[in-house]
Amino acid sequence: MPVRHSIIHQIDKKPDGTPAVLHVSGTELAESQAIENLLHDLNVAYNAKTGKAWGFFHAQSGALPFSGWLQSCIEGGNFIEFSHTAVEHLQKLMEESNLSVGGHVLLAHYQQGLTDYLMVALLQHSESFTVSADLSVTPSKHLDFGNINLAARINISEWRSNPKSRQYISYLKGSKGRKANDYFRDFIGCQEGVDGPGETRTLLKAFSDFVTAEDLHEDSAREKTNTLVSYSMAQAKIGEPITLDELSELIDEDRPKAFYDFIRNKDYGLSSEIPADKRTLNQFRRFTGRAEGLSISFEQHLLGSKVEFDVEAGTLMLRGLPTQLTDQLKRASS
Repeated sequence: MPVRHSIIHQIDKKPDGTPAVLHVSGTELAESQAIENLLHDLNVAYNAKTGKAWGFFHAQSGALPFSGWLQSCIEGGNFIEFSHTAVEHLQKLMEESNLSVGGHVLLAHYQQGLTDYLMVALLQHSESFTVSADLSVTPSKHLDFGNINLAARINISEWRSNPKSRQYISYLKGSKGRKANDYFRDFIGCQEGVDGPGETRTLLKAFSDFVTAEDLHEDSAREKTNTLVSYSMAQAKIGEPITLDELSELIDEDRPKAFYDFIRNKDYGLSSEIPADKRTLNQFRRFTGRAEGLSISFEQHLLGSKVEFDVEAGTLMLRGLPTQLTDQLKRASS
């Protein structure tokens, strides 16, 4: 993970309402294995976070200047000056929001594969302890990546090569409340462009329809479901989107375009790349069972809506039966 530029500043803001104090660094972080490891660990923690949003820059304006500063920096500007201007703007927005939590502000321009990214994160410390050489115990502080609530990652390569994209920025919606999320989103100057959970739910609906239309055997349906979930989770883990044509090839190697063509022909309105929502994917598991001529298989997310389970009676109530099954039952009872 080559690091092109990285720097850390500090916004010291107390909960007593006193003005924030900004401590800026005058030098970039020296290139080292430690910095690469820090960025790697930060990306792992960031990718693991649920509740992300995906979006794109607002048109540059005086109120939303970040994209213009970033563009100037990329086109030959000074990274340190860019970071100073950006963190001063962040401090101003933080003061206006009356939020009490400051922290260390990391800005890092790095390359992963062939893609350039800018990571912006407000980092907090956690107290810990260390044993020194004389075997005494002393307190220490370390960056707490598990407690990241305000962070954004900009895919610079996609932004520059595909300005019509609506998902080249991802950012944490976080758990600090809407006010905190709004001020940080305004700092980046972005708007939500893709509904990650909604897109993921639509993809899963399309897959369920595909399984029904193909009249797949239970084992085949379960195998393809596991393939979809495994691939999607792997993409989420590395912070990459689900690519429909790649997913289609994995689902059916003999007919690599079958699922892709099914989605396009049915016009589900899905983009060719979908940000994977881990929370939605975790709900998409299949329950299966077979005994004495009875075979039942359904996705976990249908439990409680189309499928109700009575634990005491050991029975299932089904709603919205497939038309093909309903027709067969009507003919058998006539």
